[in-house]
Amino acid sequence: MKRRLLTAAAVTLVALGGLSACSTVGSAVSAINPFDKKDGNKTTATQGERISIIAFDQKVEQNEGLKGADFYLPTAEPRADWPLPGGTPEQSVEHVAAGANFQVAWRKDFGKGSSRSAHVTAPPVAADGKIFVMDGEATVVALDARTGNEIWSRNLKPKERRDRDGFGGGLAYADGKLYVASGFRFIAQLDAATGEQGWKREVSNPIHGAPTVAGGRVFVVNIDNELLTFETATGAPNWNYQALTEPARILGASSPAISGDTIVAPFSSGELVALRTGNGNEVWSEALSRASRTNALSEIRDIAGRPIIYKGDVLAVSHSGVFSATDLRTGQQRWNIPVTGIGSPWGAGDVAFVVSKAGEVICVSRENGQVYWIRDLNSTDGLSKRQLKKRRKNPIIWSSPILASDRLITVSSRGEAAALNPKTGEVVSTLKLGSSAMIAPIAVGDMLYVVTDDAKLIAIR
Repeated sequence: MKRRLLTAAAVTLVALGGLSACSTVGSAVSAINPFDKKDGNKTTATQGERISIIAFDQKVEQNEGLKGADFYLPTAEPRADWPLPGGTPEQSVEHVAAGANFQVAWRKDFGKGSSRSAHVTAPPVAADGKIFVMDGEATVVALDARTGNEIWSRNLKPKERRDRDGFGGGLAYADGKLYVASGFRFIAQLDAATGEQGWKREVSNPIHGAPTVAGGRVFVVNIDNELLTFETATGAPNWNYQALTEPARILGASSPAISGDTIVAPFSSGELVALRTGNGNEVWSEALSRASRTNALSEIRDIAGRPIIYKGDVLAVSHSGVFSATDLRTGQQRWNIPVTGIGSPWGAGDVAFVVSKAGEVICVSRENGQVYWIRDLNSTDGLSKRQLKKRRKNPIIWSSPILASDRLITVSSRGEAAALNPKTGEVVSTLKLGSSAMIAPIAVGDMLYVVTDDAKLIAIR
């Protein structure tokens, strides 16, 4: 077994302390959750010229030369399955044909929703006519993709008292098997047809993100910033990689992306690291963080969304305020722009889309990072003082986007789905979901599927 250790002196302004104990996480969430409060204190500038002295505070802006400019997007194509959270090992799908009518087909409950001690964080995956979901207490459910009817259910929550408050994790499908990672400190393999358990491997730290499966191995990152690998057939541990430890992190978690023999793993330290899938040897590493941060919350460097590998580039966004494109082969950063995000970018044709933590949907050129358009889904124009106060208390968070049937779609903590024109950013349609949703939709057949915070699966035709 190979273990690579990185050491560095680090000071964090927000910390969880005993994060490795699941029972402590629930009480610590409010201390690190960026959705609970606004960044910094707002002040009013005095009359005169205003000069920014902090580079990070410069906002991303639309490029004047690109206003109204056209760009290439690939043709929408249907997908028969969605085996990983991002659809493929690269965590990247260009343009899907699904949800054309943008109407709710059905809603199905599948377990325990988010609460003080339980959090629904697992993106759905799909294969063989089934949608696989996991609730806030490690119950995995297989539903019929057409009707939403339950096919099987399996509760994997451990009986040990110490882990009663564990949460999070995710799912991945490969070769007829479903792989489960959990905040209850385990990795498991289930038969996708029946739910019968093949193997279960206990681990030392909780896992809040979904696994990635490729080449006969399961890859997953735990909350101690350790990339773990296991053999798919037996669950036997393989190599691991230890990144910089960072106790301050976002509630959600990410999954690695794989292309060929290279895996790109994100960490809460803001590190993006490329490794060889066969032995864990480091290829390159990059820090997606900016200096001169202005408050404690902004010190969280977490790359909470999945990086994607698209046409030779690694696209990733961090909570520290960096959205970048990096050459997969060399690790050379091609461009970066100041976007603070907690989700995954979406690459398609000539452009990449990203949703900021503030609710701005941004379309940039993949070639140079210049901005085609920005759409603020959280605009406060026209709101009353009472509405503004409510908005500050409960900010609206929007999910990672998906490009489906010539619309860019994102869902929100307000229980709404928005469909934008991908060429202009214009909001062309909205849809009430009835429940808060911050996990990006997936697409299978002609349907979009959304998992909500209260453990409902919503199918959109």
